[in-house]
Amino acid sequence: MDELLKYQSVDVCYNGKSVVQDISFSLKKGEILGIAGESGSGKSTIIKAALGILGQGGMVTKGDIWFARKNLPDLSEKEMQKIRGAQIGMIFQDAGASLCPIRKIKDQIRESMEAHQKTTKEEAGERALELFEKLGFRDGQRILESYPFEMSGGMNQRIGIAIAMLMNPSLLLADEPTSALDVSVQKQAVEEMLMLRETYGTAIALVTHNIGVISAMADQVLILRGGRIVEYGSAAQVLQDPKEEYTKELLAAVPKLRRS
Repeated sequence: MDELLKYQSVDVCYNGKSVVQDISFSLKKGEILGIAGESGSGKSTIIKAALGILGQGGMVTKGDIWFARKNLPDLSEKEMQKIRGAQIGMIFQDAGASLCPIRKIKDQIRESMEAHQKTTKEEAGERALELFEKLGFRDGQRILESYPFEMSGGMNQRIGIAIAMLMNPSLLLADEPTSALDVSVQKQAVEEMLMLRETYGTAIALVTHNIGVISAMADQVLILRGGRIVEYGSAAQVLQDPKEEYTKELLAAVPKLRRS
């Protein structure tokens, strides 16, 4: 199996009501998949299903989600805890909201690392500074000694991206990671995620309504509507020569931010 992540005919239900149906796609090491569609199309549900974080009433009712030769829906909660963060990282729409405002960044970083391995304050700080440097953060030591309430929303989101990569996961799931950011910080976040791919070979499944972000990042594109796949293929094919009318309407509705 060459794929790092592979969905095979996946259905997801909430309290018995079908939300997404017959989802199939694959993602290789270092590849970026952009998942787009209108609100309520099931974009976030798809990636949350991989980590088993669908919330109350949500469950995969059909199909398989393979990651590193393991079928994720078959794993116990204890087994999934070993995978979350260490092998699969997650960036949420407002990653900064997951930071405790009254604890220093360095303490929260150490706690994230300790969930998966024994580490000292010094080791956690060194790992964080290494990531900060690669992501182009200035004054990393000051950031470590700061509290989230002292940081801007955009900086906290960028810190959230760094924390998701602390354990160098092979797969990063990103759920609308740029939607709460202004245009300049959006560009920084996009560049940072691309740098993670180039530096670590990280594969990324990116959920977004922003076709410009997908155009700037994705190798493959999956378009959803009403919980079903409308179109799926290479970014060049889907973005430049879409086959489906819905995809054409989606592309026409927003400006494209091309790769620099």
